[in-house]
Amino acid sequence: MAPLARPGVADTLKYMEMAIVLALAASVCTATASVCQRAGARNTGPAAGFDARLIVRLARQPAWLLGIAAMIGGFVFQLTALRFGELALVQPILAAELLFVFGYLAVAGSRRPTMRDWLAAAAMSAGIAVFLRLAAPSGGRPHAPGSSWLLAGLVTAGVVLAAVAVACGLRGRPGASRSRRAAMLGSATGISWGFMAAVIKELSSHLGDGPRALVSTWSLYVLVVAGAATMLLAAHALAAGPLAASQPGFTILDPLTASLLGVFLFGEHIQTRPAALAGEVLALAVVIAGATVLSRSGLLHGDDPHPPRSDPRDLAGTVPPPRPDPRDLASTAQPPRRQPVGAGRP
Repeated sequence: MAPLARPGVADTLKYMEMAIVLALAASVCTATASVCQRAGARNTGPAAGFDARLIVRLARQPAWLLGIAAMIGGFVFQLTALRFGELALVQPILAAELLFVFGYLAVAGSRRPTMRDWLAAAAMSAGIAVFLRLAAPSGGRPHAPGSSWLLAGLVTAGVVLAAVAVACGLRGRPGASRSRRAAMLGSATGISWGFMAAVIKELSSHLGDGPRALVSTWSLYVLVVAGAATMLLAAHALAAGPLAASQPGFTILDPLTASLLGVFLFGEHIQTRPAALAGEVLALAVVIAGATVLSRSGLLHGDDPHPPRSDPRDLAGTVPPPRPDPRDLASTAQPPRRQPVGAGRP
């Protein structure tokens, strides 16, 4: 969709207000999608390793399907918001998704966020919003060279596969928590979403060339494959552990990855003035500090009212002691009396 013409100051303010409202609606929809998809994934139980059939099982869960519908609604709201406002205005508002997720947890979660959790989530959301606002990527070219796309795709795939490998390794390690696996898979999903945003930008440059040009471009098919892989990653991240563990990776790494790819692929420029650069570094430091505090939150112990018994190590963090044999209990129920030394000897 082409941006609307803005002839006057009054119209500019009006369109800006509409962009803000639509971006907030997009954040609510994406937060709702995460909560609903987590509910559906929780009902299916944890996946055994990396299971491609998990999507089939999730498709039978009404909550997960409702989450998919909410995700589509968020995408539509985001596109409409970008029609009325600039990317530098819309993207920082989308970082409020993490706060809306915590709002859902406060209302319907089995564990209530503490004030410390709220402050950590607010710090992360504000940090990424300030970073995007100060960096304000702009300019650049509509298409990226094929060699650059190949390098970006290989690096992104390598980082994502490394995160998945670490998550799979944590599953077989005694004492490894579900929240760590969910955090690693959530980070991999956020990076994948950032790569998809770059592919969408490449694809959008062909929208005015007609259906034939759109079908013949490689970006359409990469988007389909990357979208399917990202949906599978997101499903595993939401099924692996609590939502408070996977959601920060969704919210933070998606815009960061998209911004980095925009600079590398499309030659976009970010603000590098000393004041802007210092603010960007400080904003990222706030994000890291918030993530550190949130990593010690009680929300990461689980959001299930009745955690599965199949992996009791997730609750205690240690290998449970073996159950005693009932025969041993029977044999020790009435211990024999100790006789004096020498009794019964001839």
